[in-house]
Amino acid sequence: MGTLYIDRKGLYIKLDGNTLAFYANGEREGSAPINPLKRVIAVGNITIESPVLHRLSDEGVSMIFLSGRRLRFCGMLHGRLHNNGMLRLKQYEKALSDFCIEFSKEIVSKKLAAQSSLLQDAGGKKPELRFDLTGAVRVIEQAMAKLVSTAIDTPTLMGLEGGSSAAYFKAYTRLFPDSLKFKKRTRRPPEDPVNAMLSLCYTLLHFETVREIETIGLDPTIGFYHKFEYGRESLACDLVEIYRAVVDRFVWTLFSDRIFRDRDFAFEEERSGCYLKKESRKVFYSLYEEWAQNIRAGIVEDVRALARRLNGQDAVF
Repeated sequence: MGTLYIDRKGLYIKLDGNTLAFYANGEREGSAPINPLKRVIAVGNITIESPVLHRLSDEGVSMIFLSGRRLRFCGMLHGRLHNNGMLRLKQYEKALSDFCIEFSKEIVSKKLAAQSSLLQDAGGKKPELRFDLTGAVRVIEQAMAKLVSTAIDTPTLMGLEGGSSAAYFKAYTRLFPDSLKFKKRTRRPPEDPVNAMLSLCYTLLHFETVREIETIGLDPTIGFYHKFEYGRESLACDLVEIYRAVVDRFVWTLFSDRIFRDRDFAFEEERSGCYLKKESRKVFYSLYEEWAQNIRAGIVEDVRALARRLNGQDAVF
């Protein structure tokens, strides 16, 4: 059990030896051992005694806080972070060098290859959509060829990625039934069940990446493809790009296998937006954890490879 999800309004959490004890209305209702934990994801209105936070920090367990209904990221608690200041200095130096375009081309190439692979696999399963999907694949592969054959600056690279992503999402929306009303990518807020699921998965993956970046000693706000923007973890945005199509494939599976349907989502009346219902989140957490195991291993290796590379060591990214 590497991840503990706490998603129950009014829950009170205390420390009991080497376990977390959960109380509701003054009655103890369960517990969880701390030792196997790497992360705790706390959703909504819960009360946590300070000794719990102290112990989690001492044990190197990260705690991610999400809002109750929208599952919006609110903050993260770490234990003591890596003290390798020299690694950060090298990161800052590279952020002002030609390393940025070199690294960015690798990131975008991997992202486009994953998008192309997803659409080709989908075409094999949905022959009636093969024409539309093949057209998008052609656009993506033309962009990939330009990355290899021509000298690329950052604006050109962003243009190639943007054009490919537009073609990709136009095709990707065709993979879902009309009942889900998924017509385009929408974010703040997501306007349909597919966008709601994509946003939730992207959020969890993003802050797991932030955790690994900070743990190894890098600065998550200084990226190489995503430039500095106040309050944004640009380096995490860089690394997550590689896995976006992997998330998209996971979300497509959740709906194509009819694990989730439109009835699993709620629409807000006061503010527009679509969100996964609380009872359905329990199903999601289990499925996400099973899927995320291999993804986490890849993220850890990507972060370590980047650190070795910044240190001047050979590393395959």
